[in-house]
Amino acid sequence: MKRLSLVVLILSAACSHPTQVKSTASVAPAPAAKPAPAPKATPVSPSVAVGDSLAKQCELKLGNTQAAPKFDYDTSELAPSDRDVLQQIATCVTTGPLKGKKLELTGRADPRGTEEYNLGLGTRRAGSVKTFLQRLGVGDGQLGETTRGALDANGTDENGWSTDRRVDITLGG
Repeated sequence: MKRLSLVVLILSAACSHPTQVKSTASVAPAPAAKPAPAPKATPVSPSVAVGDSLAKQCELKLGNTQAAPKFDYDTSELAPSDRDVLQQIATCVTTGPLKGKKLELTGRADPRGTEEYNLGLGTRRAGSVKTFLQRLGVGDGQLGETTRGALDANGTDENGWSTDRRVDITLGG
């Protein structure tokens, strides 16, 4: 009996050494991937902002539009000065230095209204710009269209909201 007790004691001592077990409970989960930041776009007309690369390569002749109102509240109609800028962009991507290049049109809205409504409004605004560029000869395959609705809006009053209501045009991939 003493021998059996000694064997059990030795076996239990041998089995009680600490083992390294990796626990996932103490490991911090990988942070969720953040969406890529939107390319920087500068307002160039009341309803249109253009990516810096596009403006430089197309040598756009732009006025000071920082204080210009953007799309009117709850509309997707282009202003006459929007058409002037879009004409320059269309020329650039049809016969100019960026001939055949793709453009990404991103419709935006101010934060008033539901998320679903604002996404739809952003889509309609991008669609207005797309339709106008197509009338100027830009091919459908050159135009990508998306919406961010009010996802990136940061206005807190009418002045800020007016800058949220626009379409950003950047060089596509």
